[in-house]
Amino acid sequence: GRFEVDRVDGPAGTEAERWRRRLDPDGSGEDHDADLTGLLVSVAYPDRIAQRRADGSSYLLASGAGVQLDESDALAQHPWLAVADTAGGGGDARIVRAAPITIEEIEAVHGDRLTDVDHGGWDRRARDVVFERQTRLGAIIVTRRPDDNPPVDAVRDGLLAGVRREGLSLLSWHKADVRYRDRLAFVHRLRPDEWPDVGDEALLEGLEDWLAPAIDRRTRRAQLEGLVVRDLLGTLLDWRQTRELDRIAPTHHEVPSGSRIPVDYASADGPVLAVRLQEVFGLTESPRIGDGSVPLTLHLLSPAHRPLQVTQDLASFWADGYTEVRKEMRGRYPKHHWPDDPLAATPTNRAKRRS
Repeated sequence: GRFEVDRVDGPAGTEAERWRRRLDPDGSGEDHDADLTGLLVSVAYPDRIAQRRADGSSYLLASGAGVQLDESDALAQHPWLAVADTAGGGGDARIVRAAPITIEEIEAVHGDRLTDVDHGGWDRRARDVVFERQTRLGAIIVTRRPDDNPPVDAVRDGLLAGVRREGLSLLSWHKADVRYRDRLAFVHRLRPDEWPDVGDEALLEGLEDWLAPAIDRRTRRAQLEGLVVRDLLGTLLDWRQTRELDRIAPTHHEVPSGSRIPVDYASADGPVLAVRLQEVFGLTESPRIGDGSVPLTLHLLSPAHRPLQVTQDLASFWADGYTEVRKEMRGRYPKHHWPDDPLAATPTNRAKRRS
């Protein structure tokens, strides 16, 4: 039957009356142009223009509300509807009366309601910053097109939001970056009032201080991979801290054999020096760092770099543990020198035949 729309008062009612006269010029009540019914409803109720959602069974109204429509309903095939009446509320609201309308009709009649909006930022699905120019009818996005030249500050804020959401792993952490951060974490634990906190929470809270200045000219997530994280973290230090870091938390420690062994600051047990046992012959005390306040945990290794002993008290190991280790090593590595008195022996990083 004929689709009827109640008379509406006010400006919308005046516009609706104009379209009513266009639909029924002779006042006969006959439907002269059924295709204009949706247009008439949209003029009467512009906030009820609706766009079909991706699920195919619900629509988004220009007002921002969502309404349901049975998929078997013939109207469900139309991407745009003008809704005259609904029943229920909230997520249970359903379309009772509606008529199809086309996007061309919407643009022709409701052009003054269409607005262009620049929209963008971090997109969770794309896992990148996405910017676009949207044409909207209220809450409905009518068209969208990429924005290839978004504002620099908007891109920066979007990338920072992405790092906050995805975590610091969004950056490229090379081994040297991780080692540098571990050293900073060590000195912070040693002197928390003097050195910056580089834990995940602190770094994420302070992104504007150390990351934001480096991404002003970057427009995509992939460009974050070119950042050298250790250089960025270095901006958290003042000139004095930059100078003192190598002294308090050196990258390497030179052992009696002359080898410079890297110090591992990642261990929960404190800084670790993994070194072959024969390279520390003659060393009477465990080495210390942190201005002499922290002993290195020695991971003493076999010639094949297999663990033999873990200690922070090298003197006790020579006195109590070395004899048993020597017996085992003489049988397993006969080409190496295993002296009776390790404190008087010459340290070496090479194999040496026993005389």
